Amino acid sequence: MLSQTNGVPGLIISLLYGTGMRLMEGLRLRVQDLDFDYRQITVRRGKGGKDRVVPFPAPLMDRLRTHLEKVRALHQQDLEAGHGEVLLPNALAKKYPNASREWRWQWVFPSARLSVDPRSDKIRRHHLHESSVQRAVKRAAARAGIHKRVGCHTLRHSFATHLLEQGSDIRTVQELLGHADVSTTMIYTHVLNKGGQGVTSPLERLGGIENFGPLAGHYGTVKEKNAHYSAVAAK
Repeated sequence: MLSQTNGVPGLIISLLYGTGMRLMEGLRLRVQDLDFDYRQITVRRGKGGKDRVVPFPAPLMDRLRTHLEKVRALHQQDLEAGHGEVLLPNALAKKYPNASREWRWQWVFPSARLSVDPRSDKIRRHHLHESSVQRAVKRAAARAGIHKRVGCHTLRHSFATHLLEQGSDIRTVQELLGHADVSTTMIYTHVLNKGGQGVTSPLERLGGIENFGPLAGHYGTVKEKNAHYSAVAAK
């Protein structure tokens, strides 16, 4: 599905899958939240009002650098036009009245248009609206021939499921997703429960009954069996 996306919405979709972020967490990222040196992204005020750190997907680093160059040029254009302010949390806005124009506080994914903030009547550039990404996900799923219901949150589910499939610790996945209770994360383990199909028989690892040599035709004594099993397993 990711190959069926492009442009800024495509970049956001890849970022959501690569980090496990919720849609609004991704859209509310600010420039300073992206740490290219330590290859990590800080998610501010996630669900429950908590901050957390998620991995910065290496394949997206160059794309995001290029994207930020364009965003910075747009921000400079806004400043020259007498705008360039971004909405800040109330406490920060009062403590640092000039911070709203600083580059580090700007949205990573700003809207293409300026708009009037109804609370202050100031002309600002808000972050990209979530509907544009939601529509892009649906289009990509259709192009990929996926007939199941797919949404932005599916990318988060896929992130968690694939990490667990790779052997990541459940507590690590819990922390990356920002779950307060590990029982919420445990839901993804049920997706991995494949019954007998998810288990490889020890016989397959040894290559079949023909590899049991002299024991292939008879059971032998317990001592003989144990000695032979140990020898075969050590190969």
